[in-house]
Amino acid sequence: MAPLVSKQIVSTLSRSLGLLLLILVTSFEALFLLQKSPPIFHLINLSCFTIFFILKPYLSKKTYKIYLVDFSCLKPPSHYKVPFSKFLKNSSMIKGFDSESVAFMANILASSGQSQETYLPPALHHIPPKTHHHEYIKEVHMVRFPVMDDLLAKTKLSPQDIDILIVNCSGFNPTPSLTSIVINHYSMRSDIKSFNLSGMGCSAGALGIDLGQNLLQIQKNSKAVVLSTEILSTGWYAGHEKPKLILNCLFRMGSAAILLTNKNQTSKHPKYELFKTLRTNKSYDDRAYLSTIREEDSEGKLGVTIKRDLLQVAGETLRANVTILGSSVLPLSEKFWHGISIIRKRFLNKSAEIYVPNFKSVIEHFCLLASGRPVIREIGKGLKLGDREMEAAVMTLHRFGNQSSSALWYELAYLEGKECEER
Repeated sequence: MAPLVSKQIVSTLSRSLGLLLLILVTSFEALFLLQKSPPIFHLINLSCFTIFFILKPYLSKKTYKIYLVDFSCLKPPSHYKVPFSKFLKNSSMIKGFDSESVAFMANILASSGQSQETYLPPALHHIPPKTHHHEYIKEVHMVRFPVMDDLLAKTKLSPQDIDILIVNCSGFNPTPSLTSIVINHYSMRSDIKSFNLSGMGCSAGALGIDLGQNLLQIQKNSKAVVLSTEILSTGWYAGHEKPKLILNCLFRMGSAAILLTNKNQTSKHPKYELFKTLRTNKSYDDRAYLSTIREEDSEGKLGVTIKRDLLQVAGETLRANVTILGSSVLPLSEKFWHGISIIRKRFLNKSAEIYVPNFKSVIEHFCLLASGRPVIREIGKGLKLGDREMEAAVMTLHRFGNQSSSALWYELAYLEGKECEER
């Protein structure tokens, strides 16, 4: 993995250098404006900045283009649907819940933004729910294999053509591993490189793509499959603590399979080219670290606690992420005004607002975190997005509920479907 680490270090240094140069240029420009310096100073300052970004691609190490060939999303059978009335009726018959717990879940469902047609696995339709290891494995087969079969059919590939397999699931990590289950089922090659991602929640789908991109940068002429899902029967909570009951109400079935490659020629023309991935890790911050945590309640019942800090932490992480991302994708004018607003707030007027760049000028479609209506609204507000830009997340949440790490791909499928309709 040394070449991969080296590439990551070079990439990080390159981004940091670019950001530092942007700050320096913006600072000098502000200073020149305040001191009413001659135009030649402005010209030299901006020329240096422009020359750096023109030469930057040629000074960087060679990288391979990464393509997203195709993807598949799971649509569970209709008899897996759980209308609110059925969910609440079943819950009222489960011994672990009291009337207050059921009433709380009813309020969460009513304000969740999801419809009456979301899905739960068969194990959670029983009274009481079947939360045994055997049921977890059955759910793995139920959500993994159909999307993998569909992806292989779409791309006309054999399982033996896959060089890299990445599987993400936050709450279930069996032995044999989830990748081993897939490799065994499809009789994949003995030299396939396999990776399991766990405990990463809703972000794991995007993190799997980031890992796949990095691996494809060091392994030529390869194909990588990312399988993204959550096993819901492992996360069911039958207790009284309200922060742990939220998970029962919001998370619903979903699964996706994605094919990445660095090959220029494939049997199917790629749908997309992967331009950039970016990770911002806030685990060092206790507030972020503890915002969602799996733990036992006072009665020893295991559940996932979702704290109020989660929304604020998500907003802060997004702002940090977007600041770095903006330096790579935004036009020079947007970077300039953003930089000027930071300097003004820091040195001239601490009450002034920082200018939020117009990301709509370079990004046509947005796939936002579909964890709930408040989260979608918060993200949209932070990026100054309108209803059109938030539509894919809102409609995916409405139709399928919060599908954790695989929701991204349902949003992309929604955007593709809408684009075809508009044509």
